[in-house]
Amino acid sequence: MNAQDVLKLIHESEARFVDYRFTDILGKEHHVTVPVSAFDEEVFERGHAFDGSSIAGWKGIQASDMLLVPDPDTAYVDPFYEEPTVVITCDVVEPADGKGYDRDPRSIAKRAEAYLKSTGLGDTIYVGPEPEFFIFDSVEWSVDMSGCSVKIQSGEASWEGTGHRPRVKGGYFPVPPVDSLHDIRSAMVLALESIGVPVEVHHHEVANAGQCEIGTKFNTLTRRADWTQALKYVVHNVAHQYGKTATFMPKPIVGDNGSGMHVHQSIWKAGQNLFAGNGYAGLSEFALYYIGGIIKHARALNAITNPGTNSYKRLVPHFEAPTKLAYSARNRSASIRIPYVANPKARRIEARFPDPLANPYLAFAALMMAGLDGVQNKIHPGDPADKNLYDLPPEEDAKIPTVCHSLDQALAALDADREFLTRGGVFSNDFIDAYIELKNEEVQRMRMTTHPLEFELYYSL
Repeated sequence: MNAQDVLKLIHESEARFVDYRFTDILGKEHHVTVPVSAFDEEVFERGHAFDGSSIAGWKGIQASDMLLVPDPDTAYVDPFYEEPTVVITCDVVEPADGKGYDRDPRSIAKRAEAYLKSTGLGDTIYVGPEPEFFIFDSVEWSVDMSGCSVKIQSGEASWEGTGHRPRVKGGYFPVPPVDSLHDIRSAMVLALESIGVPVEVHHHEVANAGQCEIGTKFNTLTRRADWTQALKYVVHNVAHQYGKTATFMPKPIVGDNGSGMHVHQSIWKAGQNLFAGNGYAGLSEFALYYIGGIIKHARALNAITNPGTNSYKRLVPHFEAPTKLAYSARNRSASIRIPYVANPKARRIEARFPDPLANPYLAFAALMMAGLDGVQNKIHPGDPADKNLYDLPPEEDAKIPTVCHSLDQALAALDADREFLTRGGVFSNDFIDAYIELKNEEVQRMRMTTHPLEFELYYSL
């Protein structure tokens, strides 16, 4: 779409408002709305001014003026607002030079795609994420001086509800009434398709208490991140319409599977899939080096692909999430999997350690930068791991490196291993410093908060 197409969409939908959207460092969307009387074609050039100092981790008040520059190709009619409204995703731009703001995640994603082309290694990256999520009836929590508590209500939970409900780790593909969320997911799918996000599948996931997945189509890096943000928006709002609440939190319940976001990736050049070849599992040498780069930088990547303290409740060795830094075809216990495909054009790799708390613009860009470093420096990943990595003898288990076990460890790894991200000006050191500072605040809050489990462990000692 171009600017004229957006004006046509506004006219045909009889929209009364235009909603500008952008994403902060943490991955949360924000918006500001203007009536159509205050919208014209020139906004695609001049932008819409706003206060960047009010966004966590961004400008100080002494340099707060920023611009939202809408991308016409992202426009759609919002399916939830009462008044017809056209939504447009924006880049955050520095007024002084007209360039994408150094700390704007979408601008970082666009710089990553530009960097790929500049290397000559490829011209396009395709990304296909699989974010899982939970739908609960309600959730309540409290953190104050009197104590801490959380209570989840779910009619599908193994601890309550009707006679028809998934067992612990028994939620994969049951038919209704065990899967009580089919109609809600279908409503989510229809909403996604109405705004231009193509859906391939929806289903219940492994965990009890309402874990779900909606599979959407792959796309280029920045556009696919746009779609991931749109998916989260739709999931949250449809659940709300049904009187429920949805979360992409990686590990909201104890004792059952958490939610991951497996990220499929492939690099193309001149219409050819560079990952297809005659090597292991039909991969090219290019693809193996790309895997080697991700494995080499995985711990630094964790700070971006697994960006919450809660992420590491899922990344516990020998449980449901793949923590071993190894690759394999069809072996879901490895952190990098090569899916079986009949057509070489579909050849790709799947990073399995990321989770849906990740900011998709940052996560997809960082994974690509790590992979390209592997290609540029010919980092071979070693032999594939075709054994069940959850159940290895201790002597074998000790030889395979793992992802980080905590957010503070991941942030330290990012601080020490950042050069691959800064190539081509994709990520700046200023951004990485600001990101680490922002995330360390979360680590500090968690360190200083007494956990209910500590009462069980220590109260009567």
